[in-house]
Amino acid sequence: MKRFLTPALSALALAVVVAGGVDAQLITPNDQPSLLQGATNGAQGIKALILTVIDFFLGFLGLIATLAIIVGGYYYIISGGDDGNAEKGKKIILYAIIGIIIIILSYAIVNTVLLIGTGQAPT
Repeated sequence: MKRFLTPALSALALAVVVAGGVDAQLITPNDQPSLLQGATNGAQGIKALILTVIDFFLGFLGLIATLAIIVGGYYYIISGGDDGNAEKGKKIILYAIIGIIIIILSYAIVNTVLLIGTGQAPT
């Protein structure tokens, strides 16, 4: 439980620190909106910006889950009859697949919730 709780709390603390510094303000011509749109991948509003950030984050998590599957496969292949390493490899693969399923569901839920408010059909 502690191995799961520590990274989860660290991620939550990071999110609070990053999101805590955001203040609502008007964008003026002095702020160079074209540079802002380039930095946010052309996001036109706060919903689009949130969607862009979450898509990037979920893509990064997908990459980590894919690497976990590779590591689990490596442990499983090099086990050489050692039940401990084979079981470790199986668990890593299982948890990575569960993680990928959660990532896909998260992506679908976030897209649906954010795009419903704009009246667009989810993609």
